[in-house]
Amino acid sequence: MPFTAFEIATQLGGTVLGDGAVLLTGFAPASNAKPGDLTFAESEFYFTQAEQSAATAVLVDGEFSSDKKVLIRVPNARVGFAKVLPLFFPERIFPAGVHATAVIDGSAEVDASAHIGPWCVIGARTKIGARVALQGGNCIGNDCVIGDESNVFPNATLYPRTQIGQRVRIHSGTVIGSDGFGYVLDQGAHMKVPQIGNVVIHDDVEIGANVTIDRGALGSTIIGKGTKIDNLVQIAHNVAVGEHCLIVAQTGIAGSTKLGDHVTLAGQAGLAGHIRLGDRVTVAAQSGVMHDIPVGEKWFGYPAKPDRKMKRELIAIGQLPELLRRVSELEKLLAANKPSSLLPKK
Repeated sequence: MPFTAFEIATQLGGTVLGDGAVLLTGFAPASNAKPGDLTFAESEFYFTQAEQSAATAVLVDGEFSSDKKVLIRVPNARVGFAKVLPLFFPERIFPAGVHATAVIDGSAEVDASAHIGPWCVIGARTKIGARVALQGGNCIGNDCVIGDESNVFPNATLYPRTQIGQRVRIHSGTVIGSDGFGYVLDQGAHMKVPQIGNVVIHDDVEIGANVTIDRGALGSTIIGKGTKIDNLVQIAHNVAVGEHCLIVAQTGIAGSTKLGDHVTLAGQAGLAGHIRLGDRVTVAAQSGVMHDIPVGEKWFGYPAKPDRKMKRELIAIGQLPELLRRVSELEKLLAANKPSSLLPKK
């Protein structure tokens, strides 16, 4: 659907520099833009590229001006970019109804506005809220709750008693509520500790593809409001993740670890069990965290340490070859000259 530059600026709370009536039919990066497209630039470098492109208009947030392009100035170009994309590329709207191949227990409650796709299975006493979409091949266990407007992509699975808030997105292949990894050694054999808790996912969470979130051993594994979880993440039993956290691909969080709000775990980070990370903590990629981290700190490395300390250690390690060479030369000089001051005293 086409929009005028003025209509887009109004949607984004911005202003138009140039012809506000110009019609925009799509959104594209400067390298692929064609006439009628809107692109965006958040630096001088990208603005130069945008001006040289075939795009009709440019979304900007700086004091840019142009004789070649219509500009839409917004407070933050990247935020504007995120808000304008759904105008040109709206998400699929799933029609209400239940596919003929779906299997729904008679005691389940499914809102009339929900979409239940092919080959879905919904267990006993489960509640499916308004405008929920189960896209297909989803197995939803007994006593689950899925809040309004949540979207479960194909082949994602919810074990019994999982609670999902509103507007949650769960991508394909994800398993929520599987048994936590709990065993005790009994006479030389590993005996399973029953995992009788559940998983609670709060509102506005997005969970990527092939994520696994284990149920609590006794209580709940909790994912806080607004948290975003990338693909291939493992979250163990009784973990509590705060609000608006970012957990990047291939991160693993061991059991009973607690994360504050606005925590960022970069790719392949690993967290030991029973530790606490304060609000606004950042853990760099491939770091191994073995200890609690106070509020607002940045840690990295293996084992992870505060960033300034770890940087000093890495710089020192980088200087070791030169230091060893110098020590070796000094030892040779000492062996050849044997200064009297260094000789053993009689």
